[in-house]
Amino acid sequence: MKSMLHKGARYSLLLLKELAAARTWLLCYVLLILLPASFLLYFYYERSSVILEKEVTRSMLQTMKQTGINLTYQFERVRDTSNSIFMNPNLYKYLDQSEATAPIGQQLVVLKDLRYMMDTAETNGNVFRVRLFVDKSRIYAGELINFFPMDSLKSRPWYNSVIEAGGSIVWVGAYQENYIDRGSAYVLSTARMIRNAQKFDQMTGVLVIDMTEQTVRTILDAVDLSKQQVIYMVDSAGVAVSHADQSLLGKPVLSADLRKSIIEMDEGIIKIAEGDDAKYAVFTTIQSTGWKLVAEVPAAEISRQAVTLNRFSSVATLLGVSIMFLLLVFVLLAFIIRGMNRRVQLVIRTIHKEGLESLDDRNAASDGHINVLERSVDHLIDKVRNLMEETYKTKVLEREAQLRALQAQINPHFLYNTLDTINWIAIGRNAHDISQMIDALAKYFRLSLNKGRDNVSVEDELNLAKVYLEIQQSRFPESFEFTVESDPAIHKHYMPKLTLQPIVENALLHGIRKSKAKSGHIRIAAHQDGEELVLSVSDDGAGMEEEIARKLLSEPRPESSFDSAGSSYGLYNVNERIRLYSGEGYGLSIRSAPEQGTTVTVRLQIIREEQVS
Repeated sequence: MKSMLHKGARYSLLLLKELAAARTWLLCYVLLILLPASFLLYFYYERSSVILEKEVTRSMLQTMKQTGINLTYQFERVRDTSNSIFMNPNLYKYLDQSEATAPIGQQLVVLKDLRYMMDTAETNGNVFRVRLFVDKSRIYAGELINFFPMDSLKSRPWYNSVIEAGGSIVWVGAYQENYIDRGSAYVLSTARMIRNAQKFDQMTGVLVIDMTEQTVRTILDAVDLSKQQVIYMVDSAGVAVSHADQSLLGKPVLSADLRKSIIEMDEGIIKIAEGDDAKYAVFTTIQSTGWKLVAEVPAAEISRQAVTLNRFSSVATLLGVSIMFLLLVFVLLAFIIRGMNRRVQLVIRTIHKEGLESLDDRNAASDGHINVLERSVDHLIDKVRNLMEETYKTKVLEREAQLRALQAQINPHFLYNTLDTINWIAIGRNAHDISQMIDALAKYFRLSLNKGRDNVSVEDELNLAKVYLEIQQSRFPESFEFTVESDPAIHKHYMPKLTLQPIVENALLHGIRKSKAKSGHIRIAAHQDGEELVLSVSDDGAGMEEEIARKLLSEPRPESSFDSAGSSYGLYNVNERIRLYSGEGYGLSIRSAPEQGTTVTVRLQIIREEQVS
């Protein structure tokens, strides 16, 4: 009981000392941190409103630019449809002047072909109607759905602009058009003149492609800048091309000063001073048409957003600074003053449990915690056994990680070689062999990836080697043959994946391809020897010196490596992987001599099907 009271008094005294230290820290914090930070925050609040207002409007401009890009894409789809019809040679053939005097039956055939052309163009989701204005003498000029007499177009205010454009596209702003089959609708149009292919100075028709104003309006309605926004699109004269208020379509909606400012710039932000009703005009240019996309937002709405952001950032900053330094004060007190003492006491209690129960609190108080620790260090040696056990587990994990790393390094350049081969086949052979190459490559990926598993069946590993060689036969036609000989009884056994492919690659690229004849034969064999799996890859190619062959398996990058690109590194990796899987007694062996070919033999432990999880 007295011991507990003694401990309580000692902790209480320590707490009072900590509070005294905390008072000093808190006073320093208030004088040196809190008051200066408050002044800085006030200055920041006053000066940042303008900056934040600019940031808000700049953010709105970015939104408008993105909307403009979207609209440009929609208009370009209509433009592409116009270009597709305009470049169709049949159109000029059908509109040739000599066709006007053709028999009615022939003109009906022309009408059928032209209608098919129009219907195909109208499958574009942005195209509302394709209209072709032709000479009234043609029998189909009075069809009034896709075909119209030229005279009906001459009263349009934009007719002269189309003629002056000489065949270039003229974008026509929103106007109301009546369709026999679809009723009345506000549309935007592309119009262009069609010349006689034989007599270029003569006009044979006008091609008009319509899209509904509602298509544009749907995109503009999705823009969310503020609750009181007004978004519209105008042409170079300031006339509304698209507007939420349809009564304003086709009418000027910009003041002279605002129109001049907007027309002179591709994009920008203009503040319109109108007393208490001041507002911002945020605008950008639609590149495909030259029209301007304009958003009018009340200045009060932007100021409100800026003030909200300003207030939030100021409060957040003040709270963050306060909390950070308060935490700093108490963390320093708690962890520097008390934390050290607690850790020392924890270590002592642990040592007591291991056999130092004879050391009581009085000895600790008189001698001090450090002296007790110094006398008790030798008892901690018993803990080394636990550390050794943990070290062993760590080594096992490190071994597995090393295995996966080695596996991941094998032949990454094969993918690029194959893709390069496909590319040159496509260019050089007019794409006749691409289908076969892609099919073989897909098989290679399926077998090599193996759904992320590390082990594959012997049958799949042999198939992977076959697919690789088939791909290389497309790359090096008639340069080599290969055979695969295996015992079907071992096909269901398992082995580390991507074991044979690097060996087969070396046999081809550094055996066959580097021989004097540049051709040869590769033989792959697999059989079971007791509880071991034996695979071999032989070629009758260039071969190598015995010393080079030895270094291929003993050094990652031997000085005398026959492959400056690093293919010998693949053999070293395969050998290391097998030793990690099966042990030191397994791996690769190489038998070779110059101009007598090379044989690489793989020996590894059999992994049976039931051993694979």
